[in-house]
Amino acid sequence: PHADAPRMLRSSVAVIALAAGYLALNLLRPARPAPAAASAEDLARARAIIDRSDHSLANAALIGDKRLLFNDAADAFLMYRVAGRSWIALGDPIGSHAGAEELAWRFRELADRHGGHTVFYETGTERLAVYADLGLAPLEVGEEARVRLADFSLEDPARAPLRQAHRRGERDGLAFEIVPPERIDDLTADLQRISDAWLDSKATREKRFCMGHFSPQYLRRFPLALVRAGGMPAAFANLWTTATRAELAVDLMRFGPAAPPESMDFLLTGLLGWGRDQGYGWLNLGMAPLAGLDRHPLAPAWHRVGNFVFRHGEHFYNFEGLRRYKARFDPHWEPQYLVARGGIALPRVLVEISVLVAGGVKALSAAPDMT
Repeated sequence: PHADAPRMLRSSVAVIALAAGYLALNLLRPARPAPAAASAEDLARARAIIDRSDHSLANAALIGDKRLLFNDAADAFLMYRVAGRSWIALGDPIGSHAGAEELAWRFRELADRHGGHTVFYETGTERLAVYADLGLAPLEVGEEARVRLADFSLEDPARAPLRQAHRRGERDGLAFEIVPPERIDDLTADLQRISDAWLDSKATREKRFCMGHFSPQYLRRFPLALVRAGGMPAAFANLWTTATRAELAVDLMRFGPAAPPESMDFLLTGLLGWGRDQGYGWLNLGMAPLAGLDRHPLAPAWHRVGNFVFRHGEHFYNFEGLRRYKARFDPHWEPQYLVARGGIALPRVLVEISVLVAGGVKALSAAPDMT
C-alpha cells in the first residue's frame, strides 16, 4: 500500500478486484426458473377454488399465461409471473384464509431462493398486515370502481345521463343480451372482426397479465355481454363471475366501427340491470390507475409523482378520462396497492410490471384512449 507504484497500476488492481467480485456474485446468484404457464390440470384445480371465491379477479388465472402456486391443502392458490428479477403475484392469494397466508410466505421464500424481488400487484387492504410481516411495504397505485347492484336503478335522478344514453340506444335499435359460454363459437368470426377493428383504431396491442386477450379458447370459459346494432354484433365484453355471485366484473371490452357512440354505455347499463336481477352483489369496473393518491404537500414522494403523471400523462394513458368515465356510474372507490420492498429496487419493479402488463417494451409507447 505504501510502495511507490504508478497510479495506473494501483487503479488497475482496484478495477480487477471489483470486476472479479461482481462476476463472482453473478455466478453464485440462483438461476431464474424457465418460464412455464399453468397446465390444464392446474387450471382445473384453480377453477374449483375460483367458484368458491368472492373475488372476480381470481378468474385472471384462467387466462393461462401465469404460474399457479397451491397450498398443501389445495384450497388456495396464488397466480404469478416472473419479469426480470421481479416475481409478481396478481392480487391477493385466492382461497381459504389460512391457505392464503401460507401461500404469501411460500411465495416470498420461493422468490428469495431464486434471487428475485417479491411483489404483489393489485392487492386490496385485507392482507396488508400479512405483507408487512413479510417485510414488504404497500404503495397505492390507483382505485378500483365497484357498483353496488342492489342500489342501482336507471330511474335514480343522479343517473339521468346514463338513462338518456340507454334510451337513445334503444331508439337507435340497440339490443343487449348475455351469451352463455356454449354459444360463443357461433359468434367467433364477428367477435374477431370487432376486436381487430378496436385494436387498429386505438393503435395498440393486447394487454397481458391482469386482463385477458382475445382468443376463442379463452372466451369460451365465460359468459359474454353482447350489444347488437340492427341485429348484428357491435360491442361485447366477457364477464368474470364466481358461483357465490358476490361480484361480477368485465374483462375485455370491445366495440366495432359500426357501433353507435352510446354502445358502451348501453352495454354497461344493460349489464348492471342483468347483474342485479341475477342476484350479484357488485359490478367491478376495474381499476383507475394513479387515481386517489394524496395531494397534500407533505404526501410521500410517490404520491406527488403519481399525481403529476395522472394530470399530465395523457400521451401515455388517458388516466383522467378513464376515471371520469367510471365515475359516471357512481361507484364505490377502493384503494389498490403494489406491495414490494422499497428502496432502490422499486423503480426497476415498476418498470418490469409496466412491461409485463403492456405485453412488451415497444407497447409502452402506445397511447390507447381507454374510454
